[in-house]
Amino acid sequence: MTDEASWQLPEGVAADVYDTRCPSRQVLDRIGDKWTTLLTGALSQGTRRFSELARDVPGISQKMLTSTLRSLERDGMVERRLHAAVPPKVEYTLTPLGEGLEEVHRGLRTWAEAHIEAIETARLRYAATAAGPR
Repeated sequence: MTDEASWQLPEGVAADVYDTRCPSRQVLDRIGDKWTTLLTGALSQGTRRFSELARDVPGISQKMLTSTLRSLERDGMVERRLHAAVPPKVEYTLTPLGEGLEEVHRGLRTWAEAHIEAIETARLRYAATAAGPR
């Protein structure tokens, strides 16, 4: 037996993101976030420092980068390593759990890029019809 804590759903209860009481909803909220999707992509290239991630993900604020990395670390998707140095050196790496998530995110990013023209066309069409009588 290890000293690590583990958690399991109660016996007879299934994970169900459609059930508002199920904690998988919180996970879905975290993994479906734009910044999480972009950060897992940046980290899929290998271990990164905070400043490298800030450069790799244009538009993310320092506060949002910090918050997202902390959440990913808390949820076991990112490992944070602090090296004793002056100044302190902190590195972030995807865990095996995070690597699995990155596979899903890669598909989402690819889909978004492949369909952006159709989506923007639909938005133009919608804007043109929404401006008229309803």
